[in-house]
Amino acid sequence: MKQQDDINGNSDETQETSEEPISLSRSELEEVHQTANVLVGQLSKVPDGDLVGQIVANSLMLLRNQTNRGDLKLINKSLQEMRYALKVFAPYHDVRKVSIFGSARTAESHADYAHAAAFGKAMVQAGWMVITGAGGGIMAAGHGGGGPDASFGLAIRLPFEQRTNEFIANDPKLVHFKYFFTRKLMFVRFSHAIALFPGGFGTMDEGFEVLTLVQTGKSAPMPIVFVDSPGGGYWDAWQEYVRTQLLGRGLIGEDDLRLYKITSNVTEAAAEITRFYSNYHSIRYNRDQLVLRLARGPNTEQLAEIQSEFSDIARGGFKLSSALPIERDEPALAALPRLVFDFNRRDHARLRMLIDYLNAMPV
Repeated sequence: MKQQDDINGNSDETQETSEEPISLSRSELEEVHQTANVLVGQLSKVPDGDLVGQIVANSLMLLRNQTNRGDLKLINKSLQEMRYALKVFAPYHDVRKVSIFGSARTAESHADYAHAAAFGKAMVQAGWMVITGAGGGIMAAGHGGGGPDASFGLAIRLPFEQRTNEFIANDPKLVHFKYFFTRKLMFVRFSHAIALFPGGFGTMDEGFEVLTLVQTGKSAPMPIVFVDSPGGGYWDAWQEYVRTQLLGRGLIGEDDLRLYKITSNVTEAAAEITRFYSNYHSIRYNRDQLVLRLARGPNTEQLAEIQSEFSDIARGGFKLSSALPIERDEPALAALPRLVFDFNRRDHARLRMLIDYLNAMPV
């Protein structure tokens, strides 16, 4: 089947065929499997080739499972989109990034637009890069404030409203997506912080999803800020709903409100994000152990206070540690002190509070 690569290395088939699955017996696939086994064996000899081999093996199972052509297209296109996005972000792995969400309809004359531009500029001045959905409104403001050199665009193909903004158009750090789910995965995968400005259904979706991922531990802890323009009241009204309907009905806990911050001050929003990484560096799991990598570890007195204040989330207490054997694939972080404990994997809002404590420790 002929294919033509587009600007992102994605491809669309030039002709349509039946969506019905083709029934193939195991014997009919025998030669294919023998060839694949040789390939998988060769892959196992190169770094990370074992995982690529698993991708090959799982792909072949799609044939054995008689997956229909429409689903095969979805899987193939999704993999293409993720592969290309990973390639685009790879050179900037060590630079922290903030994703900016908000309405595509916000006019340049609106206070929210100016606020988003000022926020993007503040984050780039702090050494960060910005990611937006590459459209107009708040997205254009974030790119305009941050500048194209420090901007990534994750655009979605829509039949309306979504036109790439002038700041990121034709930039090599612009990625086009067909599917929302692959786009949203890349937002969270490469973000170290999230900033949300007033927006519509999409902004609500993105905000609630990232809160859910952090609350449940499906995403690493990260600062989440909801930014309004002075006197705007958009996020205050949203929080009233959260407090009344979610917290009031017992659908979330009081501590969950600590997962985010609402502010109408751009300087305060940027400071909330950079402060989160003032001591805390990153997180990693070693089976049941949670490993917090820090710029500076707690002293004896501070460790005792942590043992007392956060014993509810740690089975067996906390201990200081050097790099664990499982972390040997991250040699650049080897010198950082670690705080290690058996986390209950439930109280992620309390984990955020522990990170806040570690960041606030006196030097």
